[in-house]
Amino acid sequence: MKKPFAITLDVSTSLANHTGSWRTSRPVYVHRLPPCNDACPAGENIQGWLNKAEEGDYEAAWRILVRDNPMPAVHGRVCYHPCESACNRARLDAAVSIHAVERFLGDEALKRGWMVPPGADTGKKVLIIGAGPSGLSAAWHLRLMGHAVDVIEAGAKAGGMLRYGIPRYRLPREVLDGEIARIAAMGVNFTFNHKVEDLGALMAEKGHDAAFVAIGAHLARRTNIPARDAGRILDAVSLLHAVEDGAPPPLMGRKVVVYGGGNTALDAARTARRLGAQDAVIVYRRTREQMPAHEEEMREAEEEGVRVNWLRTIKEVDEGEILIEKMRLNDDGWPEPTGEYEKIAGDMVVLALGQQTESDFLARLDGVEFDRNGVVKVDASMMTGHPGVFAGGDMVPSERTVTVATGHGKAAARNIGAYVQGRTWRHPERPELARFELLNTWYYDDAPATVQPELDLARRQATFEEVVKGLDESNALFEARRCLSCGNCFECDNCYGVCPDNAVKKLGPGKGYVFDYDFCKGCGLCAEECPCGAIAMVPEEG
Repeated sequence: MKKPFAITLDVSTSLANHTGSWRTSRPVYVHRLPPCNDACPAGENIQGWLNKAEEGDYEAAWRILVRDNPMPAVHGRVCYHPCESACNRARLDAAVSIHAVERFLGDEALKRGWMVPPGADTGKKVLIIGAGPSGLSAAWHLRLMGHAVDVIEAGAKAGGMLRYGIPRYRLPREVLDGEIARIAAMGVNFTFNHKVEDLGALMAEKGHDAAFVAIGAHLARRTNIPARDAGRILDAVSLLHAVEDGAPPPLMGRKVVVYGGGNTALDAARTARRLGAQDAVIVYRRTREQMPAHEEEMREAEEEGVRVNWLRTIKEVDEGEILIEKMRLNDDGWPEPTGEYEKIAGDMVVLALGQQTESDFLARLDGVEFDRNGVVKVDASMMTGHPGVFAGGDMVPSERTVTVATGHGKAAARNIGAYVQGRTWRHPERPELARFELLNTWYYDDAPATVQPELDLARRQATFEEVVKGLDESNALFEARRCLSCGNCFECDNCYGVCPDNAVKKLGPGKGYVFDYDFCKGCGLCAEECPCGAIAMVPEEG
């Protein structure tokens, strides 16, 4: 008796006549670059550690994170999170609060004492000048490679502008000290209160194979403002440094005027309020839209009573009042003077007009060059014109943020690690970006972002207690699970379920899938229905 066609395995069936022969294009699983990873100045594998965090494996998430950034508890507080500006989820409801989850992981590591061992000893020695975020980052990554590291710092403690430029209400010192202690425990040797005068001689004396110069911009830029009493003008860097040292300068009067528009200006104004200023006013020569200060800090400052006079410049400081000139935007959008003046009340002026580095010692090295802005010229490997001497952070042309400096430290370490081994480091090729248009967002539920709680306003204005509070385990887990896993498979089984030819084979949890091209007709349903854009259709070969 002849068997029914549906179960026959004769030569004439589809198992023998492979339907894959009809195909003109084939699906392939791809690993696209998530936009958060792409935007991170420190080069973190954000999606990678978020994936572990959403599983509740916080230690594994932290260990992925610190491969790129040794201070997540710090960065979760002070980074301006460009990753979130790039997050695809922002086009659905709100960006994943990446910095809040990073802070949670960093705090968990400090609480639980998680550590990372250094790499096997290579016999190579590297000197780092400056213990700010860039120098600390370089030290961490060089120790991971197994190189010996000596850090020389002119100040009394490590941290640089993290310690002396960012107030405690944004970055508690026990958090900063805890993460620096972990770096020191890797075997990094610190020397404090030492100002380097002759770098070449120091390297030769100590037998260093390379050096990384990462001095922060601690020198305030000044401007010539006529004043009857010079003591009524102070720079913001000195103010913040003095507060950190526990010896804040006495405020001359109750009304403080801050001149500038960056984050340091906001920190100075908010600090003045905490020191007892009745009124703190910022004078800025451009508009709010042109202000470089971060929007979150601006919001917090306004909540604390800081006011801003836009399109104004200070012309003269007198006792109890400040003469300012009104500005207007020209056709190119730049401010220009109007010749109109007004007076505002002010007992003291704090200048926050930017900072510069003190790099005279570096100029003594043969081959080292500076541009017209006084920053060091470096090549693609971050090496100066003097062989073996590298520079980064505030020393080179770049955006001056903590995370940019941290990324410089990692990149410098990789270049230095290759240099001392007689090699050249090449940045890996970047995959295609996982654009929003590649996602199928219908798959994802609505999930509003978690808002971090904040200290009540009265205590914010009167103390240096931390303003923004962190997430707890429950809402950190929720926030991590809001990640869309852009461009990378998270094993949702959509491709497996929609394939009309059963050509998708599951390899098991954590192992993903493969296509059986003997039966895949190249219809493209899997690529069209993949939520995260992890499947691409490519032309059939041959």
